[in-house]
Amino acid sequence: MKEFISSLYHFLISIIMWLPFSFLRKWTLRLFGMKIGKHSQIMRNVDVRCPYRIIIGSGTTIEKNVLLDGRGGQLKIGDNVDIAQGSSIWTLEHDYNAPDFHSVGDSVEISDYCWIASNATILPGVKLGRGAVVATSAVVTKDVPDLTVVAGIPAKAISSRKDNMKYHLGDHVWFR
Repeated sequence: MKEFISSLYHFLISIIMWLPFSFLRKWTLRLFGMKIGKHSQIMRNVDVRCPYRIIIGSGTTIEKNVLLDGRGGQLKIGDNVDIAQGSSIWTLEHDYNAPDFHSVGDSVEISDYCWIASNATILPGVKLGRGAVVATSAVVTKDVPDLTVVAGIPAKAISSRKDNMKYHLGDHVWFR
């Protein structure tokens, strides 16, 4: 019965994420317990798992086909964060050394002004520092310091970013 309720819950959220109006998606996700800041945008077809463990700051943009997983711990996303399409942020994974292959989880924190480029993957227990950049298709397995650009599998520092970020993402678009 528990699996049925969990499947039904995920199915309902999947339907919500196909709604054509951003304000309807955000309003409904808030009913399910997600905290979403002002002027943040969550595009269509985002896969949301356990929204009551997800916090999104103000002015953040989450593009289509992103996976936000709150099952293994809290997922906290700061202000003015840009998460590009196809990226996955996981708080739960399997323990491949466990004889029963059980799940283990840990919280993920994405600080203000981070940019996660297309198809990147963030694994459980990772903290992205303020202004960190994750390059396309990178797999982040460890914390990333402030203003650091990482790329590769596993992600490694390749550059740094200037500390001159003053932009505010998000807008008042009703249809997205």
